[in-house]
Amino acid sequence: MQRLIPVLKKDAVETELIMLIRTILAACKEIAFRVSQGELAGVLGSTLDENIQGEVQKKLDVIANQLLKDMLLEEASVAAIASEEEDHAVAGNAKGHYIVAFDPLDGSSNIDVNGQIGTIFTIYRKRDDVPFDSDEQFLQVGESQICAGYVLYGASTLLVMSTGGPTRCYTLDLTHGGFLLTKQQMQVANTRNEFAVNMANYRYWHATVQHYFDQLLYADEQFDKSAMRWNAAMVGDVHRILTRGGVFMYPADRRVGNENGKIRLLYEANPLAMLIENAQGQATTQGQRIMSIMPTNLHQRVPVIIGSPEQVKGFNQTVFE
Repeated sequence: MQRLIPVLKKDAVETELIMLIRTILAACKEIAFRVSQGELAGVLGSTLDENIQGEVQKKLDVIANQLLKDMLLEEASVAAIASEEEDHAVAGNAKGHYIVAFDPLDGSSNIDVNGQIGTIFTIYRKRDDVPFDSDEQFLQVGESQICAGYVLYGASTLLVMSTGGPTRCYTLDLTHGGFLLTKQQMQVANTRNEFAVNMANYRYWHATVQHYFDQLLYADEQFDKSAMRWNAAMVGDVHRILTRGGVFMYPADRRVGNENGKIRLLYEANPLAMLIENAQGQATTQGQRIMSIMPTNLHQRVPVIIGSPEQVKGFNQTVFE
């Protein structure tokens, strides 16, 4: 099995970017250790604070965010960072060439029950037309990403990443502490009758979305063998789709604050869309390609339908055409 760095060099990834990826993964390995310790490390439970999203922070959220923040801001190549847990962009090195956005711990509700959680990250080149530490640095379309990935903490610690080419999967080897290539190229199945969605939100969905699920669950014979899979962590659901196909859905609904869904465009939807697309899947929002959307703010939310092309196409045709 190949180690991560030789694979990146073979993919012609620039040295400075390789060093930045190594820093992100060093933080993720420390997070993985804290996750594995659980209650022994005193990282379970909630703090008394809320993040910018209005969500109660878990202790491990705060720890993961601080680890990534501290290590990235020490990197000379990083001009600024953005995080789900930070109100605004955080300044790094004005001469740095890259900006990094991340969700330090996706699936926080799973922490205390030992469920799936992960770190999602994305890297862009720094813009020269706005201040290096401005939120505007991150107002770039997903197509401009030069690297996207996630680290999934579970029975094994997995890295799924693309630097513009294939979406590859690596496994953390605890013997020597490095990531080894275990899947040369991930590929999303064209169709599979599995879907991940929070069905508890059915009552709030718009009528066209409800109609789609009425067909999916009760009416249409083509959906006879449909099976719901829901991890309550987008990173885990997307990993399953990359591994064996299916579709992840988080539609908009009628509740105040959920008019544009719940998934953050910058550090959730865009990086996962890049991974899905580079594995021959599709990633859409309101019938449009996610990575073509120009963000308007750091914490912008979008509805998402991503996964196997046939399932994504079927949803969009039913709901938007």
